[in-house]
Amino acid sequence: MRTARSLAREVGLDAVTPGAGAALRLLAAAGNARAVVEIGTGTGVSGVWLLRGMRVDGVLTTIDVEVEHQRIARRIFAEAGFAAGRTRIITGRALDVLPRLADGAYDLVFVDAEATGFHACVEAALRLLRPGGVLALNGVLASDRIGDPSARDAETVTVRETIKAVRESEHWIPALLPVGHGLLAAVKC
Repeated sequence: MRTARSLAREVGLDAVTPGAGAALRLLAAAGNARAVVEIGTGTGVSGVWLLRGMRVDGVLTTIDVEVEHQRIARRIFAEAGFAAGRTRIITGRALDVLPRLADGAYDLVFVDAEATGFHACVEAALRLLRPGGVLALNGVLASDRIGDPSARDAETVTVRETIKAVRESEHWIPALLPVGHGLLAAVKC
């Protein structure tokens, strides 16, 4: 994990914090997750946390546009002791890849991507998740701007709108977990 975090800093990424990682592991374990989608592979930090919570026969499908990040993540997964068959690494834009994934086939969808894509990722997760499956959005505290009513930048407004849409939807049972940069977890009804 230290190597993955160090490599994340080297390539300019902000990896999930240990608290957020522990929450992801808990969510995967609580749902007995066998099939998980991760949007934003990074250097594999969150993927390792998810894999540690998943069933031993579980497969993590992780999507990222950066081939170099995925190369690092593949190495990190192997060094952490996970067999190559436990991960399916897909290079591409999430919004291009997600429509090709099976409806209702996933136990957990984790989104660690730009906030501007949150709404589309939530819509995709609703289709991808089985009933009782979990959506987790990372970074919903918007660098601590979410509670500042004067913050009107595009990222903060998008995050607020996404949280509101999930909270008001009849399809989700949500909770905001104040770990790391904020984790919005929601169970699909």
